[in-house]
Amino acid sequence: MPQTIYDKLKEGDPSIRRTKILEALESEDLYVIYSDTLENEMVLNMGPQHPATHGVLRLLIKLDGEKVIRAVPDIGYLHRGYEKLAENCTYHEYIPHTDRLDYLQPVHNNVGYALAVEKLLGLELTERTKYIRTICCELGRIQSHLIAIGSMIMDTGALTPFLWAMREREKIMDLLDLITGVRFTTSYTRIGGLAQDISDEALKGIKKFVEEFPGYLQDIRKLVDRNKIFIQRTEGIGYVSKEDLIEIGITGPVLRAAGIPRDLRKDEPYLIYEQLDFNIPTYTESDCLARYYVRVEEMLESAKIVRQCIEKLPSGPIKTQDPKQVLPYKEKVYTKMEELINDFILINFGNTPPVGESYQAIESSKGELGFYIISDGSGHPFRLKIRSPSFCNIQGLPLMLQDHLISDTVVIIGALDPVMGEADK
Repeated sequence: MPQTIYDKLKEGDPSIRRTKILEALESEDLYVIYSDTLENEMVLNMGPQHPATHGVLRLLIKLDGEKVIRAVPDIGYLHRGYEKLAENCTYHEYIPHTDRLDYLQPVHNNVGYALAVEKLLGLELTERTKYIRTICCELGRIQSHLIAIGSMIMDTGALTPFLWAMREREKIMDLLDLITGVRFTTSYTRIGGLAQDISDEALKGIKKFVEEFPGYLQDIRKLVDRNKIFIQRTEGIGYVSKEDLIEIGITGPVLRAAGIPRDLRKDEPYLIYEQLDFNIPTYTESDCLARYYVRVEEMLESAKIVRQCIEKLPSGPIKTQDPKQVLPYKEKVYTKMEELINDFILINFGNTPPVGESYQAIESSKGELGFYIISDGSGHPFRLKIRSPSFCNIQGLPLMLQDHLISDTVVIIGALDPVMGEADK
């Protein structure tokens, strides 16, 4: 390869004079000289303490000017060893730890874990338990999606829709307080049932919410859907082909925004979803705007599901009748000797599932949330593995960020909607 004038200059060739360099600047060697002399690439650390990364997510980004050449997600800053911790907890004791995974929808985590343990134990839930769990899961989906779209819109520069989304989320938090007694980390499920029954006051409040919510959501959409700035900041941004999404293992709204109607509520039904009428929203553009639309339409479908559950809610017990595996009702523990003994044994020594393994996945707001449990017959899991959708979805960031501007990074992360408590575990 012939040497450029700059190469000769670096080697100290005395034949190269300033006049020759000036001539080169006016010739075809201009790009070669500048590519040698000017280094435009730089490495930027974004996070882990950065408000736009939606948690303690660190991105190592290589930039050419303002364009992202390569991005490497660096996780683990919120790692708490929850999978290992399960080995030293009884099956009942581990329930509160699941709340701290995706803390934007704690009941979802409770339900996914409880279903995996119940599959291991061979327990059949009562119909009322299934309906109440479904109601809580769909309220949690709305609650999580409100944060997702609100923060994503705020990342593009609009604050009002975020505040309106938080207002609606607060209503759900108040309803969860009525249902579970706690607003945030609920620990509401029990193996084989629920901590307590749902009250008439809570049902009345839920019914009122799902009737009013579509109108309030429409108010947010009026501000956003045709906003020129929002469209320009999201349309065509963060595109990934559906083949790459499948290859990486991405699920949830991000996958459905690429035109793949994968949803475990339809494909592998659990609880009572096979008895309900609802649609799976999909788009084909596979960009940030499509991911926004999918979540908006999913919230409307969730409100429809909750409405159907309230109309069909059966009466009956909220716990399976199996004294050796299911905790008795508290009022009986305080008044009956047999129930007191059962409660003592289960709390102190745990459930006794047969030797074996089980895997149960549910469709959380982020995608497929699964719990894999291996039992050695003792009162605590031999091994427990969590298939957290946020962890899997973050793998798509290098593809989504490539060849985009650094300013697009915050929007792409917002449209991905990761929760680092779930990703790091």
